[in-house]
Amino acid sequence: MEANNSQVNQRIATIAAHLNPSNNSQTVGPLGLERRDCRAKGGSAGFKVAILGAAGGIGQPLAMLMKMNPLVSVLHLYDVVNTPGVTADISHMDTGAVVRGFLGQQQLEEALIGMDLVIIPAGVPRKPGMTRDDLFNINAGIVKTLCEGIAKCCPKAIVNLISNPVNSTVPIAAEVFKKAGTFDPKRLLGITMLDVVRANTFVAEVLGLEPREVDVPVVGGHAGVTILPLLSQVKPPCSFTPKEIDYLTDRIQNGGTEVVEAKAGAGSATLSMAYAAVKFADACLRGLRGDAGIVECAYVASHVTELPFFASKVRLGRSGVEEIHPLGLLNEYERVGLEKAKKELAVSIQKGVSFVNK
Repeated sequence: MEANNSQVNQRIATIAAHLNPSNNSQTVGPLGLERRDCRAKGGSAGFKVAILGAAGGIGQPLAMLMKMNPLVSVLHLYDVVNTPGVTADISHMDTGAVVRGFLGQQQLEEALIGMDLVIIPAGVPRKPGMTRDDLFNINAGIVKTLCEGIAKCCPKAIVNLISNPVNSTVPIAAEVFKKAGTFDPKRLLGITMLDVVRANTFVAEVLGLEPREVDVPVVGGHAGVTILPLLSQVKPPCSFTPKEIDYLTDRIQNGGTEVVEAKAGAGSATLSMAYAAVKFADACLRGLRGDAGIVECAYVASHVTELPFFASKVRLGRSGVEEIHPLGLLNEYERVGLEKAKKELAVSIQKGVSFVNK
C-alpha cells in the first residue's frame, strides 16, 4: 500500500511540475520572452541534438521530425526569433525526446553545451532569381557566428550543415574550427542528401520503381553544375538513353530552382530539405550508436579529388566520417561533368576560406 501511495504521490508531483514549472525550467530573456524547458517524463536514453535556426522554414519541420526520432533524447531548438512558440508546440508531441527552446544570441552557448549532433539550417532562403551565391554575404556571417559557438561549447559534436551556399559554408565552418584549434574533418559534414533524395525520386519515376528501392550516388557539391549524379552507378543496375541522362541530370541539378519558382516568392525547398536532413541526421546518429555499414553521400574534407572539399559516399561511425569512398568508374558524360563541377567548386571553396581570413 505504501508503495502505491508513493507512486501516486510521484505522479501527482510530476503533473504538478508540468503545470507549475519551477524557476529552473523557465527563464525570461531580456525581451521578456519565456524559454520553457518542455520535457516528457524521464526522457529516453539517446543522443543530444541541437537545431540552430529551428524557427525557420526548414527548421520547424526538421524539429518536428527530429522529435519523432527514437534515437534523440534531448532536442535543443535555437533561433533568433519565435523559438518559444515552436518549442511549446513541438513539446506536446508524445515522443520521448526532451525539448528545450533557446532565444537569441545570448542563449546560443547554453543551447550548445553537451550536444552530440548540431544541425544548422539557419539563414535566409533563396527567392526567385537568386543564386545560392546571392545568399552568401548574409548566410556566411550567420554560419561563422554559430560555428564559433560550437567550437567553444561542443567542439566534439558532429556538425551537419544545411545553410546555403553549402559549397562555401562548409569551408567557412572548417576555417572557424581551425582558428579555434578544434577542427576535426571527420565531424563536419555538408548535407547534400536532398540531391540524393531528388535523384532517387526522379530516377524511380523514369524506371517505374518505388523510390526507396533506388540508390543514386550524387557527388561534387550542392549547387547547379557542381551536383553530379552518377547515373552509371544507379542501383538496381539499369541503363538510360542519352536523352534520359540529359533530362535526369538537368532536373537533379535544378531541383532547387524548380521548387523556388513553383513557390513564386514564398520560399525555397523546406519540407523536402527537412526530410532529407532528418534522413541524414538519423544516419549520423546510427553511426554514433555503432551501427555498421552506414553509407551516405555528404560534402566533406576530402582527398577524392585535388579539391579540399568534395561530396561523395562516406561511411559514418562513432567518430563521424570513418571512410570516404572513391568515385568509382565514371563514363565519359560523368567525366566531363566532373571537370565542370570541380571548376565551379574551387571558386566557391576559396570564397568561403577568404571570408573567414579576410
